[in-house]
Amino acid sequence: MRLKEKKVKDLMVEKRRLVEVPYTASLAHTMHTLVANKVAAVPVAAPPGQWIGAGGSMIVESDKQTGAVRKHYIGMVTMLDIVAHIAGDDHLSCGDNVTEDLDQKLSDPVSSIIGHSFEGLSLWTLNPNTSLLDCMEVLSKGVHRAMVPVDGQELEENVSAGVELVESASSYLMLTQMDVLRFLNDRARELQSILSRSVQDLGANTEQIYAITDRTKLVHAIKCLKAAMLNAVPIVKASNVGEDDHKQHINASLGRCRKLIGTFSATDLRGCYLATLKSWLGISALAFTEEVASSPLYRESDMQNRGYRRELVTCYGESPLSEVIEKAVTKHVHRVWVVDQEGLLVGVVSLTDIIRVIRHYLLSDSDDL
Repeated sequence: MRLKEKKVKDLMVEKRRLVEVPYTASLAHTMHTLVANKVAAVPVAAPPGQWIGAGGSMIVESDKQTGAVRKHYIGMVTMLDIVAHIAGDDHLSCGDNVTEDLDQKLSDPVSSIIGHSFEGLSLWTLNPNTSLLDCMEVLSKGVHRAMVPVDGQELEENVSAGVELVESASSYLMLTQMDVLRFLNDRARELQSILSRSVQDLGANTEQIYAITDRTKLVHAIKCLKAAMLNAVPIVKASNVGEDDHKQHINASLGRCRKLIGTFSATDLRGCYLATLKSWLGISALAFTEEVASSPLYRESDMQNRGYRRELVTCYGESPLSEVIEKAVTKHVHRVWVVDQEGLLVGVVSLTDIIRVIRHYLLSDSDDL
């Protein structure tokens, strides 16, 4: 079958069961669920008829025989949502109240933070019979993941070209941007003509970058992620900036063309015991990323990536797209920093960027694919 004829269901063959949390779960429990299952997001399930789904969605799990609704998925929660909640309304500080403050925030129910990040404002499903191209369009426009119904109602009929807000099925699976990238990487030979082209040539990299410095404290780094609503920021060497610049993200004009020395990601907090996090808020984000690399939580949950955890995953503007995809997939990162020959930061390639340019190529190419 040609690549253009592939459907969402072709990507779901080896997907495992859906990982979810109940609406009453605490944020601490939700974090543990993310760690234990090595996932970046979980849908939140509630009893039917009691909640309005994120973005007005009505995505329910129903009994296969009777059709009776068993649960209602009311939203999706990511580590960024949890980080945004921890950052709070400037309540998080390095003072004496930090332990009590953090304990209180992490005991809050997960249902209270749905929609804190852009992605959490809506909950989407993709029909299994949706074409790969239509799926890629959705995932190139800010949606990072969607639920895919299994044994849903009328799955063979009225297939929408995009995502759905209303769905009923006996079970669901999760499709992510990384799933699509792995699928494309496995078929790299069919995409050789575009994958051999450079990142720069394809315009696949974003030049506007927000960064934090090597002296930014963890508490301020967490607030930076919330303020910019970013899942990760680069850490750059910056000795000639004002003291306040170490407390906030610095914009593209300052972040670019500085020595890249690390990455701080919302998912880094998954590798941190909550008790330890309290004592680490005052250290630099760079030191935190190095400390968390040796966390037993990382070693237990992600042994295969153990040796790569703190490796800087980078490419050059001249690097072929195939190399960038290979790095993203094998190192399991959602962005690859673009640097120059001196290691200075000049851009970033996200999974969204990669999916966008490959989809454009598939649409404009001949019928060979």
